[in-house]
Amino acid sequence: MPEADDPTVIDTLAITAEDLIAALEANARRDAGAVLRVTPPFSGRMRARLHLAGAEGGYDDTPRPIHIPPQRLLADDAPAFPSVDATEDDLRSNPETEYTPERHRERHEGRVETWRDAVRDHVGEAATIETDGGAVAVTVTLLG
Repeated sequence: MPEADDPTVIDTLAITAEDLIAALEANARRDAGAVLRVTPPFSGRMRARLHLAGAEGGYDDTPRPIHIPPQRLLADDAPAFPSVDATEDDLRSNPETEYTPERHRERHEGRVETWRDAVRDHVGEAATIETDGGAVAVTVTLLG
């Protein structure tokens, strides 16, 4: 197999923080099937980009692109995406704050923004990705 067709040559995976956060958020909000896609030809350092799995149809050619679940690039202690219901519960349980839909929306937007900032600090330095050639351990580089 030529090196350009062999996904096991990948040793470093680069991803923008924006693509990673967008994929995580899309999946948390609506189970969108967002992945990070690495497209051939393959080399030691590859860029993964935001992609919706299945949006491109089937692949007849080989090698096929690699689809990586975005959660795979996070450290185990990464914060969970904040739930709208938990935000509402916290707001309603505070006797010093009156619940309003506008306050709920603002509070939740703030929590999501805090989560986005925190995720950047919880990207793992390494990950294992599944490829057609087998599992590959890669170094993860966060861009931006």
